[in-house]
Amino acid sequence: MTADNTTAFDSLDARAQAQGSTLDRISLRDHVVKVEIGAFQVERGMTQRVSFDVVVEVMPPQQPLGDDVDRILSYDVLVQAIATELAAERLNLLETLAERIADRILGAPQAVCVFLRIQKLDLGPGALGVEIVRRKTGAPLANMAGVQMLTSPPQVVYLSNAAIACAQLANWLDQLHATGIPVVLCVGPADNGAPVSAAPHAQRRIDLLEIDQNAWVLAALDPRCLVVNTWAEFDWAARNNQISVWAPSKIVLDTVEGPDTTPADAIQLMYWFAHQQNAQRLILIDAPVPGESELSVTAITLDQNIPE
Repeated sequence: MTADNTTAFDSLDARAQAQGSTLDRISLRDHVVKVEIGAFQVERGMTQRVSFDVVVEVMPPQQPLGDDVDRILSYDVLVQAIATELAAERLNLLETLAERIADRILGAPQAVCVFLRIQKLDLGPGALGVEIVRRKTGAPLANMAGVQMLTSPPQVVYLSNAAIACAQLANWLDQLHATGIPVVLCVGPADNGAPVSAAPHAQRRIDLLEIDQNAWVLAALDPRCLVVNTWAEFDWAARNNQISVWAPSKIVLDTVEGPDTTPADAIQLMYWFAHQQNAQRLILIDAPVPGESELSVTAITLDQNIPE
């Protein structure tokens, strides 16, 4: 009896181990979603429980993890791959859904192989399902820190310290939130001035930490705002209808080819981030527009609303 036959009804972990792979694995088990799916007429116009089990083989880290969520394949990627494909369109076949979910997961740089089981729990006397194994073609990519693209291009907004303290702040956030486009708020350092060091590398960190602190000041003013300092948090915030406030120190320091500008120039730092993310639009509140930009830039004063 072959290894495949002996493990056909075993756990997905056992299936993965039977392949003889030495790669690391992450898993999602017993994830149940109510969804309309199926080719039979009786399955139309009603939802049924569908169970998902996923095991993903991933490349071992090429450098120490440092307890950094951006250096691993987040479990949230698995949950979001399922949610995205379920929301895309109504499907007849579990096989089609499985292929699409596997393709989406394999789009992550760390993912090498996906073991996926999908089962309908309400259609028959037992669980009816499919199971697939899909491997990424070509050489797997190394898990290296650097600039990553957010799931959806955001609108990036820079606020001066006067804008942070302005009575208009809640109104601006209402207008941004109503667009349905992910929002990333950027700030500079507070007005009280940063400590000064003669060592450039030390001053760089000091300037970044000053911006981080001001990000926390802004986020504390509205419950919709969430301070983010990892790419995983950016995506989570966007999917959960939160407004991101960028604390830049971690991402800037982790990025191999980071911005040319110094952190003391917070507006140029924001420009670097917006260009990297192909931002849908760039809004400056009570701040100068520094030269030309390939992005759509809107500048407003403290007494203006954000244009639609």
